[in-house]
Amino acid sequence: MESPGTSNDEPLSPTGRMFLRPEMSQIINVAMGLKNPVNLDFIKSLKTELANSIISKHLSDFALSPLSTEKPLWEVHIMTDLKCLISRVHHGLGDGMSLMSLLLALARRVDDATYNKMPTLEQVVGGSDGGDGGNNSGGRKKNGLWGFIKAILLTVTFGLEFVGRTLWVRDKRTVISGGDGVELWPRKVATAKFCLEDMKRVQRSIRNGVKFPSTINDVLFGVISWGLSKYLEARSINAPEEGLKITGLAMASMRKQPGLQETSDSRTWSSKFGTILLPVYYHKASSVDVLLGYVKRDKSMLDRKKQSLEAHFSYFLGTLAMTCFGPKAASLLFRRILCNTTFTISNMVGLKEEIALAGNPINYLRVSISGSPHAIIMHMVSYQGQADMQILVAKDIIPDPEFLAKCFQDALLQLKFAAQDKQLQADP
Repeated sequence: MESPGTSNDEPLSPTGRMFLRPEMSQIINVAMGLKNPVNLDFIKSLKTELANSIISKHLSDFALSPLSTEKPLWEVHIMTDLKCLISRVHHGLGDGMSLMSLLLALARRVDDATYNKMPTLEQVVGGSDGGDGGNNSGGRKKNGLWGFIKAILLTVTFGLEFVGRTLWVRDKRTVISGGDGVELWPRKVATAKFCLEDMKRVQRSIRNGVKFPSTINDVLFGVISWGLSKYLEARSINAPEEGLKITGLAMASMRKQPGLQETSDSRTWSSKFGTILLPVYYHKASSVDVLLGYVKRDKSMLDRKKQSLEAHFSYFLGTLAMTCFGPKAASLLFRRILCNTTFTISNMVGLKEEIALAGNPINYLRVSISGSPHAIIMHMVSYQGQADMQILVAKDIIPDPEFLAKCFQDALLQLKFAAQDKQLQADP
């Protein structure tokens, strides 16, 4: 790594500078399962699921292992016996979209014998989900003056709520709540596996009667809401009150160029995103209509978030704090929001075709981020028609992440069966 005074250093974004603070040091861990054993000699020039629990154990250990600032802020661990490659990248160097762009630049499609074809992203929505969150500026323009006024009103509402979270407003404590210092607690990792076709079936079932096109993100958030309700019901000593609010945090890209980034341009690197507060509510479902109704309610909330400029407001607030008071103040501000909310959720649109690195096909792709005081951190990436959601938990708070993953998987299956029943009732 170059010394701070050399001319080869690239300036970090305000968000990247914040992540370099010890209070907010976060690391992106990416596990790639390989089809064949690793050829180390070939790798220098540049899973099968046999040991899934061992790989999860390694990822859990990495969650408490910081990257040294005395060397480049990335590592690659080649696990030859497990047919797995784990890369660790400091969040200050890049966000999900820039790292996915790098992966696409390095990888090639397996179905091309010449290994010259670039992979493409999975198209999973009526429009297109841009990655870490996205916005809906097109929808605001389409609605004209009323859309603009509504965006301002929603931004003021959500902005005040965001400011409240930085000061005193916090979630009521539950069996899944984290807090200050929890990022230092031992971690466990589990994976919830979803079929994209099942998610699309639910997506189609909530499309009718809503103003904005439904997306995979809408379905994912419904799965999170229902899955957390199932887990709270099973693990709480006293049943939570109906409608209990649990707030999550999601990231939305603030890049001018949506989607994949040009990796040769250094300006596309570093982290550049705003944050959005996403509330879910504890509930019990008694019928098909009620279950899908909760998903539609969650979708309606997400639509209002997309209409607002909440992500831009949070990015502006962080940049203002960084400019006026420095990275320490900005990191403490963001940390307050993390400590006053319950979970992190992120969804990256993944790859459509099977890909290979250095000629070695990849079987799965999983992402997690460590360093947050949340007791639950969830990141979903789709690959070849399947979506894997990596769940990183503080094991002293949530000792059974496998059961939590099953709650999410069962939630999607129940939503799929509810969508099927609704379709049967609609057909003559």
